[in-house]
Amino acid sequence: MRVLAAMSGGVDSAVAAARAKEAGHDVTGVHLALARNPQTYRTGARGCCTLEDSRDARRAADVIGIPFYVWDMADEFHESVVDDFVEEYAAGRTPNPCLRCNEKIKFAAVLDRAVALGFDAVVTGHHARLGADGLLRRSVDLAKDQSYVLAVLTREQLDRAMFPLGDWTKERVRAEAAARGLAVADKPDSHDICFIADGDTRGFLERRLGSAPGDIVDGRSGEKLGTHNGAYGFTIGQRKGLDLRVPAADGRPRYVLSITPVTNTVTVGPREDLEVDTVTASRPIWHEVSGDVRCEVQLRAHGEVVPATVSIVGSSLTAILETPARGVAPGQAIVAYRPDPDGDVVLGSATITAGTRASAHA
Repeated sequence: MRVLAAMSGGVDSAVAAARAKEAGHDVTGVHLALARNPQTYRTGARGCCTLEDSRDARRAADVIGIPFYVWDMADEFHESVVDDFVEEYAAGRTPNPCLRCNEKIKFAAVLDRAVALGFDAVVTGHHARLGADGLLRRSVDLAKDQSYVLAVLTREQLDRAMFPLGDWTKERVRAEAAARGLAVADKPDSHDICFIADGDTRGFLERRLGSAPGDIVDGRSGEKLGTHNGAYGFTIGQRKGLDLRVPAADGRPRYVLSITPVTNTVTVGPREDLEVDTVTASRPIWHEVSGDVRCEVQLRAHGEVVPATVSIVGSSLTAILETPARGVAPGQAIVAYRPDPDGDVVLGSATITAGTRASAHA
């Protein structure tokens, strides 16, 4: 097959490209230039969008012995990922930009262009598995599993995807990279958000949305406890950085319970008030199942799984949790898994719109 290898400049994508070539495919490497101004994105081998990453990807392609190109997708990335990130926070939601990048850039814009150019598939270094049955499964390395951020992919996109590293641990990947003479063998993994150079998410949002002072109130009494400079600087479940001027009567910490952009209000309360047992979500992407499905759901990246019963009616998904969950934030993804001896199978995903509790605390 003619295969396009998406090479981020990291060790995983380099080894994935090498393994695709070793499997006999006709492989071409491509690095995505995603920054309109690369100097504003992360540097120091920590991101996936820097000039350094582009050079590392080119060197890896040279060692592997495959053609290599750079595709400028900065405008698409800014519109689909960066602008979406800002708009979601402004609406009181908590987006996952890596998930959106996989959905809109790596497996939409890139795959569409690859198919138009005559490629049969796109290979990436994601830690996830595609079985012979075509189903997406968790990686064997659960600490590095990325099936959560890939669960937004459609059946058609998965049919043209290749994930060669799903049966490998990160340690084995690095060992293979070293054995192949790839200089990125010891390169650190990327962390945080690539387009926020200093890691200050609140500052990044304030520069784009401006200062918007509002109140922080108690979720039970309605009492004003403090003020903020922008509701977009908070997320459900947040404990630190609240700067409350009125201490709780019981001395316990408070957490963000909800964000209301219309009134620019942040509501806080005790930890138990974060608990929800029903999650609703929109835009479901569901694979080969129908009716009420008992499964396990993951409600945020690297979060714990919770047993649940999931049902879909039209464009809405509802999950009834068997065990209450905390910190369920609108804008995040809910991903459903079916336990399987060969590895948990991704049943589908949706974007969380709300979390509720059947019985409120007294």
